Amino acid sequence: MTLPAELQEALLGLARTPHLLLALDFDGTMAPIVSHADDARPLPRSAAALAAFATLERTTTALVSGRALASLRAVAAPPAPTLLVGSHGAETWWGPDSPALELTPVQQAALEAARAAVAEATHRYPGTVAEQKPAGVVLHYRLAEEADASSAVEHVLQSLAENPDLHLSTGKMVLEISAIKANKGESIAALREFARPTATFFAGDDVTDEHAFAALLPSDLGIKVGPGSTAAGFRIDTPDELPEVLELLLAARRRHLSHP
Repeated sequence: MTLPAELQEALLGLARTPHLLLALDFDGTMAPIVSHADDARPLPRSAAALAAFATLERTTTALVSGRALASLRAVAAPPAPTLLVGSHGAETWWGPDSPALELTPVQQAALEAARAAVAEATHRYPGTVAEQKPAGVVLHYRLAEEADASSAVEHVLQSLAENPDLHLSTGKMVLEISAIKANKGESIAALREFARPTATFFAGDDVTDEHAFAALLPSDLGIKVGPGSTAAGFRIDTPDELPEVLELLLAARRRHLSHP
């Protein structure tokens, strides 16, 4: 693949920013989407590029994922300096002193209700699977027949419709329920507040990443991976194309830091 000239120019310009925040979604961005979440792994060149960025001065790396932090660490094996955002922002890790997530009694009760509704749906409808998170639960229906998937989603929505303490969102073949209201746009803002970058790069593939794209500033650069409407300024077709993007930005960043 040869990157469009406009994207190449934007990457070369971004590389010259005084302090760069490189933030990446994981599933569907660094790693191809797979049937079983535990089988996901980053593409080797994308992982190598992230590790290289993490060694650069005046450069902060971050993963911003819908996965729980424990799951993200297990499948992504991020380099040590990389900041982590899990569960769409309900979980964060800024370093060893980061506090553990704690739910209030009201949030815990809401979470238990959500888990019960999803458990009943996965029991009733073949091919649906529950993913547990510290502050939420996800109904996966990628492997279900269309009718079963639709019925499972409807069951959960109806079961939780009267619960004001839960926050629901949809993604690629998933319905996510959380006891904490959070999104990736808020996560980008929090990362910006913490790292104080002069520009941010963010790449993501899902509808949940649109919050992050919308939070980017004029000096930032967003790349949508795959189809669908987007607020990102640029688009690539698949995760297989991300390594070329990262490697071009990495090479330009290294040149800038060596000869500012």
